[in-house]
Amino acid sequence: MTTDPPFDDLLRGLVPDVLAMLMRRYGSFDACEDAVQEALLAAAVQWRSGGVPDNPRAWLFTVAARRLTDQVRSDVARRRREATTMAMRQSAPDPDGAPDRDDTLTLLLLCCHPSLPALSQAALTLRAVGGLTTTEVARAFLTPEATMKQRISRAKQRLRASGEPFRPPAPEDLPARLRVVRHVLYLIFNEGYATGTGPDLVRTDLTREAIRLTRDLRRLRPGDPETDGLLALMLLTEARSPARTRDDGVPVPLDEQDRTRWDRVAVAEGTALITGALAAGTAGPYQVQAAIAAVHAEADRSADTDWPQILGLYDILQRISPSPVVALNRAVAVAMVHGPRAALGLLGSLEADDRLAGSHRLESARAHMLEMAGDHGAAADAYTNAANRAPGEAERRYLRERAGRLR
Repeated sequence: MTTDPPFDDLLRGLVPDVLAMLMRRYGSFDACEDAVQEALLAAAVQWRSGGVPDNPRAWLFTVAARRLTDQVRSDVARRRREATTMAMRQSAPDPDGAPDRDDTLTLLLLCCHPSLPALSQAALTLRAVGGLTTTEVARAFLTPEATMKQRISRAKQRLRASGEPFRPPAPEDLPARLRVVRHVLYLIFNEGYATGTGPDLVRTDLTREAIRLTRDLRRLRPGDPETDGLLALMLLTEARSPARTRDDGVPVPLDEQDRTRWDRVAVAEGTALITGALAAGTAGPYQVQAAIAAVHAEADRSADTDWPQILGLYDILQRISPSPVVALNRAVAVAMVHGPRAALGLLGSLEADDRLAGSHRLESARAHMLEMAGDHGAAADAYTNAANRAPGEAERRYLRERAGRLR
C-alpha cells in the first residue's frame, strides 16, 4: 500500500478507464456509471484510512462490478439478467490482464451524443469522464442538486433509448462527433471562465477540468489542428486569470491588467500549440480564436497590441464561424483601429439580433465606445443599463463603478 495519495487527481484519472471496462463487460451506461460513482465514494473513505491499493484501477473495477452485480441481484424482475451478468463477471479476465486499451475517447463521444442537449452533454462528461459527483457538477453550473440529478438521469435515459453501442463511431461519423466533443469542452471552459451567475467571475475548478479533458482528447486524437487550437485557446485565456480580478473579485478589463502577472508558462505552451496548428493547414474557429489570444499575449503593454492584425483575424472568424458574439468582438477591434464612432455604427445592426437582445454585453461594449469617444454622460448611462442586465454580481459591481467614475 502507498500513503498520502493525491485523491482527487488519482480518482478522476481512473474514472473513464474503469467505466469503459465495465461497459465493455456489462453494456449499460447508466448502471455502470452509477456503480463507478459508488466505488469512488468507497475509495474516498477507505483509501484515506488505509492507503491506496497497489493496483487502484483493479480495486475500483472490482468494487464497482460488485455494486453492479448487487444492484442486478436486488431486482427480482431481472433474474435472467442477473444470471447473465454473474456469468459475465465470473468469465471476465482479471483487470490486471486486460488489454492495454484506452476507451476514453469512446466514452467522451458517448457522453456527447448528438441527441442530448448541450448542457446535459457537459454534465454527463464531467460526471463520467471527469469523475465529478452530481453534487460537484451541480455546484459547477450553480444548479440545485436535485435539478442536476434529474438532468443527468434524463440524459442517461435518452442514451439508453438511442441504442448507441459502446464502440467508436464509423470513420465517416467521427469528424462531426469530435466537433461536438470540442464544443462541449469549450462550453465547460467558458462556464468556468465567465460564470454567468453567482458572486465569482471565474470558476477555476471548471476551467482546469476543461483543460485536463482537452489534453486527454489531444492525447487520444493527436495531430488534430482544431483540438490543438482549442487547447491553445484555453491555455492563453487561462493564463490571464491571475490578473483578471481584484482582491474583492471585481473584474479588471484586459487593457488595465498587470501583464507581469500572466502565467508565462501557459502563454508559451499555448503560443507553441497555435503556431504548430496554423502551420498544419486550413484554420478552424478555435485556431483563429487562439491566434487572437496569442496576439494579445505577445504585447507586453496594452498600447503595444497589434489591433489591425486582430481585426483581420476577426474578419476571418466572422467569415468561417459567424455569430453575434464574434460580430460584437469584431466591433471592439474596429473601434481600436478605426475609432469608436465607426464601431458604434456596427452595434446598431446587432440590436436586432434576438441572440443578443437583453444581453449586458452589447450595452457594455456601447458604453466602452462612448467613453472612448468622450461622451461620458451617455457612457455612464450605458454602463448603468449594462449593470442592470448583467447576471453576475462581480460584473454588476464593475459596471456600476465605471458608471460612477464617469458621473
